[in-house]
Amino acid sequence: MDLSRRDAALTELMDDPDCDPVALERTYARFALVNRVVSGWRGVYRSRIRPLLSAARVTTLLDVGSGGGDVPLALARWARRDGLRLRVTGIDPDARASAFTRALPADPDVTFLRASSSDLVGDGRRFDLVTSNHVLHHLDDAAFDALLADSAALAPRAIHSDIARSRLAYAAYGPASRLVARGSFVHVDGLRSIRRSWTPVELALRAPAGWRVEGALPARVLLVRDATAGAGVAR
Repeated sequence: MDLSRRDAALTELMDDPDCDPVALERTYARFALVNRVVSGWRGVYRSRIRPLLSAARVTTLLDVGSGGGDVPLALARWARRDGLRLRVTGIDPDARASAFTRALPADPDVTFLRASSSDLVGDGRRFDLVTSNHVLHHLDDAAFDALLADSAALAPRAIHSDIARSRLAYAAYGPASRLVARGSFVHVDGLRSIRRSWTPVELALRAPAGWRVEGALPARVLLVRDATAGAGVAR
């Protein structure tokens, strides 16, 4: 497998509007386990989100492309356990994702909407922080630029987390994902996601001014915007 270049032309099974709906629902359901293992959001919460939160004031967070909803729910749960006030809005323009999250048990601190980031910009919405998980690698150039522009319009800070493409990530994910992939797209789409993803250097070259790129474990890349962000790769 040639991983020296990003394969932007590759299509993931779940992005097909005519894909198997049962397999798609199983994929959404298994995101919670997969993300718990590979996405690193617990560390991101501790180091980057929790310091922004308060027990006295509500902090608002927008999660873009929330898919199965596990990341917004986890962020709200961690904040609650820490005695901090966080209200999370998860959005996804895909009707199938919206239907899945509507069927989840309600969380008083999480709201799911079928919407795009541009919809919320048009509505004049504002948040304290914008996040996304495994969204960037799905986007073409125009959608990538639009998401970053929308993020800047919606909040003063943003954290977009994705996979860092590497041979090690590909080799490790392949056999491990088979353990939980039965009847879902988790195995095939996970490998395709790695092939579509950026390396930190590639993403830094793609990112506009005001954004910085940071590597993280395991095999993660963060595209971050805040008041002091500058373009480039953080060392």
